[in-house]
Amino acid sequence: MLKNKLFLDALQGKTVSRPPVWMMRQAGRYLPDFMKLKAKYDFFTRCQTPELAAEITVMPIDQIGPDAAILFSDILVVLQAMDIPVEMKDGVGPWIPNPIRDAAAVDRVVVPDVDDRLHYVLDAITLTLEQLDGKVPLIGFAGSPWTLLCYSVQGSGSKTFDVAKAFCFSSPDAAHKLLQKITDTTIAYLKRKVAKGVHAVQLFDSWGGLLGPADYQEFSWYYLQQIVAALQPHIPVIVFGKGCWFALKDMSRSGASALGIDWTCSARNARYLSGGEITLQGNYDPARLLSPIPTIKKDVKEMIAAFGKDRYIVNLGHGILPNIPVAHAQAFVDAVKEYPK
Repeated sequence: MLKNKLFLDALQGKTVSRPPVWMMRQAGRYLPDFMKLKAKYDFFTRCQTPELAAEITVMPIDQIGPDAAILFSDILVVLQAMDIPVEMKDGVGPWIPNPIRDAAAVDRVVVPDVDDRLHYVLDAITLTLEQLDGKVPLIGFAGSPWTLLCYSVQGSGSKTFDVAKAFCFSSPDAAHKLLQKITDTTIAYLKRKVAKGVHAVQLFDSWGGLLGPADYQEFSWYYLQQIVAALQPHIPVIVFGKGCWFALKDMSRSGASALGIDWTCSARNARYLSGGEITLQGNYDPARLLSPIPTIKKDVKEMIAAFGKDRYIVNLGHGILPNIPVAHAQAFVDAVKEYPK
């Protein structure tokens, strides 16, 4: 039995005493205890060791007290499972040694047995739920097919993902074949997470905003919609598309339970563009957590006032930054819990 259902109540559009709060990337790099583990274990070892993933997931629940936990993992484990090797290089970030650049490479990409290739994520869910002991709900997640294509084709992180976009525009048949393979894998992966007991799932379209509206429909939303349709009969689905304000209307009609909003879209515009009937999540600028604590608390109260306490989940507009003081993250959470004071 869950002791704190505030997050799930907000996803269901119920009237709440205060909005729930959690932070994207809350299980990680701003916490001193996480940094100790980072010094001992490389990134994918942490992802692939269920005991470590569970420990990291639960850390912020015990230390700063958000209303939901999100499983420590990475969107790129799906590419690894599909026989696309991914490394994490210091000072570089994600690195794909042999990026996908032609139709033959797409043909070599597999749609895996997720129980076999991603068993460590599923085992981490079991361990995490045991350690949470019903304190808060657990969120599972995956990257959007477009965002995963960006990494697999570009070969690394990028501000523009120009190589990935060029691949889609010059070889659309191959791009769509790759996107469908990622979509099929993601649906199977998230369904197994649901079976293992997560309470909600979030889809991260981190690079959707690099596409224009028409290209977004073709190369991203078409595939995200498939995932939402497959999952929403079974579990609440949150869609977060960074920079995708232009797609909020379509997203709101998809069957998703909530939409994530980044800090470049105001609460008023987000409510208007999404039709005003769906739960919204966001949208504090992560860098704003470097403000003085009184400013953070004032900002959070103003943010809740702008979005409204119902059909709203307080969050950041993207992942928390590594240089955020723990006390400032704590102030963000506390300001929500103190509502309406």
